[in-house]
Amino acid sequence: MFTRIVSFLPSATEILYLLGSQDQLFGVTHQCNFPPEAKNKPQVIKPVFDSESMTSMQIEEKIQELSRLQKDYFIIDFELLKEIRPDIIISQGLCEVCSPHTKETDKAIRYLDEKPQTLVLDPHNVDDILQNIIDVAITVGKETDGRQIRASFTKRIENISTTFKSNKPKVICLEWFDPFYICGHWVPQMVEIAGGINGISITGERSRKMDFSEIVEFDPDILILLPCGFDLERIIIEYESLSHNQQWNSLRAVQTDMVFALDALSYFSRPSPRIITGIEILAKIFNPQPFSNLTTPSNAYVRIKKN
Repeated sequence: MFTRIVSFLPSATEILYLLGSQDQLFGVTHQCNFPPEAKNKPQVIKPVFDSESMTSMQIEEKIQELSRLQKDYFIIDFELLKEIRPDIIISQGLCEVCSPHTKETDKAIRYLDEKPQTLVLDPHNVDDILQNIIDVAITVGKETDGRQIRASFTKRIENISTTFKSNKPKVICLEWFDPFYICGHWVPQMVEIAGGINGISITGERSRKMDFSEIVEFDPDILILLPCGFDLERIIIEYESLSHNQQWNSLRAVQTDMVFALDALSYFSRPSPRIITGIEILAKIFNPQPFSNLTTPSNAYVRIKKN
């Protein structure tokens, strides 16, 4: 069992708190903001630029610039890390932009005199995310608790997937809309579990840039806005520029007021246990009647009506 953990991954931080193992967590990243108490942990990782003050296009351009110049997206506080003396670092191998990647872990290990072990989480679908709960639970000596938590989440998923749904809407989930990116990884599976017909992307594949013509061709019944890492307020602000786009306004889903902004940061962007809540949110949007008694967070999503 490891007792001095550093988490380079917000979803791992969430799992540690869910397991009641926060006292074993000695370092986190700037992105580890749930539960709120996690923000009080020492931050060993910070970003190289402030995305809060930038538009979607500016963020995209900055990421492309850093990639082209082969520069880092994150800054490691090596001195703090050395002071912490972790015996394990938990990181991810999924996306080097979203959170510190295995390359940041490698840098940290090279710097430290006492070499910690590593746990690399690399989820691509809902099942992988549930398995990550077990992986982290074993790391902190709480496998039984982890299996109980996974079983409770599995039951919630089964409740959604087995409920009769009168409607099977065609759905497109957008991870970015300046430029357009289609959601990949676990989001297509979330849509399918919730009772939708996922458009264009495939479960397990990376999110990718897409042409607007692909949206037109699929002609979705529902458009879901999930800009990566954005909360609901930020999405609504960003949507303002899109709402003036004539092509966008010509889409059937826009014309019928079936565009929804969802709290991507809390329930979709991260491969954390809260994606189960994300599935429940989608289910209520796709089929409100059969899921009318399903309770979801009050500020989780909003329907955006055309001007």
